[in-house]
Amino acid sequence: MNELIGLTAAQAAAAVRAGEVDSGELFEAYRARAAADDLNAFTWVADGPPTERAAARDAPLGGVPVAVKDLFCTEGVPSQAGSRILEGYRPPYTATVVERLTAAGAPLLGKTNQDEFAMGSSNENSGFGPVLNPWDRTRVPGGSSGGSAAAVAAGLAPWAIGTDTGGSTRQPAALSGIVGLKPTYGACSRYGMIAFASSLDQAAPLTRDVTDAALLFGRMVGRDRRDSTSLEFPGEIPLPSAESLGGLRIGIPEELTGDEGGVEPGVRERFEATLELAEQLGARIEPCRLPHAPHALSAYYLIAPAEASANLARFDGVRYGLRVDGDASLIAMYERTRAAGFGDEVKRRVMLGTYALSSGYYEAYYGAAQKVRTKIADDFAAAFEQFDLIATPTSPWTAFELGSKTADPLAMYLNDFCTVPMSLAGTPAISIPCGLSDGLPVGFQLAGPAFSEARILEAAYALEQAIGFDGSAARA
Repeated sequence: MNELIGLTAAQAAAAVRAGEVDSGELFEAYRARAAADDLNAFTWVADGPPTERAAARDAPLGGVPVAVKDLFCTEGVPSQAGSRILEGYRPPYTATVVERLTAAGAPLLGKTNQDEFAMGSSNENSGFGPVLNPWDRTRVPGGSSGGSAAAVAAGLAPWAIGTDTGGSTRQPAALSGIVGLKPTYGACSRYGMIAFASSLDQAAPLTRDVTDAALLFGRMVGRDRRDSTSLEFPGEIPLPSAESLGGLRIGIPEELTGDEGGVEPGVRERFEATLELAEQLGARIEPCRLPHAPHALSAYYLIAPAEASANLARFDGVRYGLRVDGDASLIAMYERTRAAGFGDEVKRRVMLGTYALSSGYYEAYYGAAQKVRTKIADDFAAAFEQFDLIATPTSPWTAFELGSKTADPLAMYLNDFCTVPMSLAGTPAISIPCGLSDGLPVGFQLAGPAFSEARILEAAYALEQAIGFDGSAARA
């Protein structure tokens, strides 16, 4: 393996700034690996390095290339959201987050595969085929940002960005053995992201370690006049350096860690071992209550599909993307285009969301789900009055076999049991690898109050150093 691939993104950026590594050489090393991708992690790979490389040595991100989830619009580059209905679509503009990373010295390496319109937990719903897990190619990498997660885990990209709606960064990070950070809602601009659920979607970094997550995230945040939901981030994102967790209070919610969540024995073992490490590092571990958290999944699968049904109404074959039977009647063209362009999961969620918003059912379903969402946010607010952070497993189980859950949507949705509550509350959370269960990665999740990313990153860093997880097996 090229020795450059062994460097973390932060190490590679430092080497470029020191003149020890040429940014063009670094780009080409990763471009060659991405072009030879056998995981189906990429939908498009750049032809070569950027022409202007001299400035990389002075840039904050040091010329280290970044892989970008397919739903981030990128000018002149295929941006398809994993859907055949947008196959070949090349936007005339670039998403704000991608612009910010490029300006900070992270050139675009490629676009990564994903569940169609970010709807899924396994990356088997992509219109361009499933992504494979580099730890075991018979298993899923998680979703919906599975392409980004697999690319980072396999060393096809030094780091990547995805999106997190109900766990779509944290869950694939857990199943692929890398770090995934879900920011506070509003911390990153959504402009240029092809929308799934507008009140939940957030751009998010996927990286090899916590330091890389802090470095990348620090260049993604900030107010954007083109996105009214974006907020100015209060303060800087320093690179973490904590060696202990002294004085930190960590709550363990029985509702998300008990038998109700169906946590596998191997996952529970690694979770409890990590809690013991946290105690050894000085943290105070105590039980806490999130009484409405078990209802989060039900509320999420009403709110997110309802918002999706509105957002996806624009894909009708008229303005852009696929058009089937354009000479037919308008209604026939709509129906045939959407039947051919949307996959089964997208159709399922659009139908569910449309029903939840329909006359006579709005208050009974969507309205009730929003009330549950408020209760969940209140639970987190109350918990954070007593605790600095909350810890849970990221996913109840490790990476499962391809096709094993596709026939049972409810079983698939349970993948997000531990991640959805934080999304509904709008709070930040991180997943870090905490070891292996039967040779497969296990994720450990830490969540905190709004805009506590710096504290979360510090705690995650201290734990990461104590755990000493080695992900090199996936990069072989």
